[in-house]
Parts: sequence; C-alpha cells; structure tokens
Amino acid sequence: MIKTGIIGVTGYSGEELVDILLSHPEASLNCVTARVEKPIALSEMYPRFAKSTDVVCRALDVDAVAKECDVVFLALPHTISMGVSPRFLEKGVKVIDLSADYRLPAEVYEKWYKTDHLDKSNISRAVYGMPEINRSSIGKADLIANPGCYPTSVILGLLPIIKTVADAGLNVIVDSKSGTTGAGRKSSNPLIFSDVDENFKSYKANDHQHIPEMENVLSISAGSSVKVNFVPHLLPVRRGILSTIYLEHKGLPPAEELHKIYSDRYKDEPFVRVRPLGGDMPQLLETTGTNYCDIGIKVARGMVVIVSVIDNLVKGASGQAVQNMNIMFGLDEKSGLI
Repeated sequence: MIKTGIIGVTGYSGEELVDILLSHPEASLNCVTARVEKPIALSEMYPRFAKSTDVVCRALDVDAVAKECDVVFLALPHTISMGVSPRFLEKGVKVIDLSADYRLPAEVYEKWYKTDHLDKSNISRAVYGMPEINRSSIGKADLIANPGCYPTSVILGLLPIIKTVADAGLNVIVDSKSGTTGAGRKSSNPLIFSDVDENFKSYKANDHQHIPEMENVLSISAGSSVKVNFVPHLLPVRRGILSTIYLEHKGLPPAEELHKIYSDRYKDEPFVRVRPLGGDMPQLLETTGTNYCDIGIKVARGMVVIVSVIDNLVKGASGQAVQNMNIMFGLDEKSGLI
C-alpha cells in the first residue's frame, strides 16, 4: 500500500482527496494536517467520513509526517507550498503540489502571483502533472506541479491542434465558467450565497493568474508562442468547469478531419472522452464527480467551437493529483478513480 498524507485538508481539494484516497484500493491515508489549535478527528471535521477513517488531523510536523508517508499532497494556498515542499523532498518523500508554486518559470510566477519565489532551485525539478502530455516524465518524478483547473480544461481542449493553430496565427478566445468551489473554501462577499444565487458574472477578464500557465504549456506543445484571450465567469453552482474555445476556421482542417485528429489523439487516454461529431456538446453534470474531461467540437459559420468540460475538484485538482500518484508509483492510473 502507498502511504499518503494530505497537507491542508480543510479546503475543498483536501476534502476531495480524502474522499478519493479512502476508497483507493492501493493507497492508505496515514496523515492529514491543517492549521488547527489542537488535534481533531478527521471524522469530526467532516462527519460524512465517520466510520470510514480514524485518522486525526494535526498541525503540520514535517518530520512526523515524513515517517508515515511515501507521498504527500500539498493542498495549500499559492505561495505557501514552496516553503513546505523542499522540506519533504529532503526527507525522500514524493510531493504532489496542487498550488501554482511550481507550474511556471520563476520570473513569470513572481509577476502574476506578486511575490518572490522561495524555492527557485526546485522549479526545474518539478514535472507538470498533466498525464496526457507528460506521462513518462511523471513516472520518474518526485515533485509534481499539479495543473490548475481552468488550464486543464483549456489545454486538453486545444492540445490536439495547437501546433496547427499557432502555425496559422489564429487568435484563441476562451470563455470559461466555473462553480464556486473553484475559488476555494473562504469567506468573501463575492462568494456568499446571496450574491451568487441566481446570479452570473465575469471576473478578471484577460487578467486571470491561470493565463500564463495555459500559454506556457500550449506554447511548449506548439513549438512557438501561443497567446490566449481568457475570460472566466462564476456560475451559481458548486462545482464544474465548462470552457468554450473559439477559433477562426481559416487554416484549420475540415470538421471531419478535426474530429478525427481529436479522436486519434485521445483514443488511448483513459480520462478524455471526445463526443461524436454532430452530436450534443458536453454538459456540466456529465462530468461532475468524475475524473473525465469531455470534449465536443463543432464547425459552423467560419468558426471552430470546442467545448471542454471537467469537474474542477476532480480532474481539475484532486483526481488528477491521484492520477499522477498512480503513475508515479507504477499503478494502473485509473486506480481509485473509476
């Protein structure tokens, strides 16, 4: 059994990790930590896990956790993980970081996250944890930069044709909608029920911190610079992301060929499902609670429209993290996820 720990269990991603790991046939949940005044049973913190685990949540003690775990999931806020990750790596514990701290070059990270990076030496050591791109490198890694939720939906939606898009000089426009859990478990006026319920709004238009992650990964895949125009929106639902990507059709193959490119690229990927051409586009509820990314394609009126749908807490965070863990330890990557 792989011995696992969750650092930062009080957030939505931490809770989702508990749910997945408790049912994982080849992993045990040995440690959970959070900023707590005194030890508290995980089942008291989350009553839905009563009789499922006797693990106690404690304040972080790296030495104690390292003795009990083969791998830790850092479900910590951005800018915090980089202070914790090297301490585990020094003790031989593998790290899967769900924050943005190791996803970007240091200078880009510092520009968008408005802080100095405190662990620059480990950025090059980290593998970007998108199995559909880096499966072989993930299998050899001891530090994984788990992708962001919006970038997961957008990158998977564009990946099969991004080189063609870049070569044709096409403008990439992305309109994404997310449930409220995408903002994390925190109290702020824009996220309170009375402001979100029966409402719908955009935010951080073309100024979201996930833009450089999308552009960096897509540019590497394309072999040339890719710019993404990205506008996120907040849906009055708990979870899920639906990204609609718009491209001019000029310079791209016909609809049937486009669909074949996507189908061929993802035919062996266990968690990407391409909808039949001419069928219904994927919907939010069809991926809720799963590690799937569903993709639909339509060509009409001179435009290519790509719809990419995920659960932001599973494929967009904790599920993808466990998928990475499975690959790191040589397991079936579907283990615990289907």
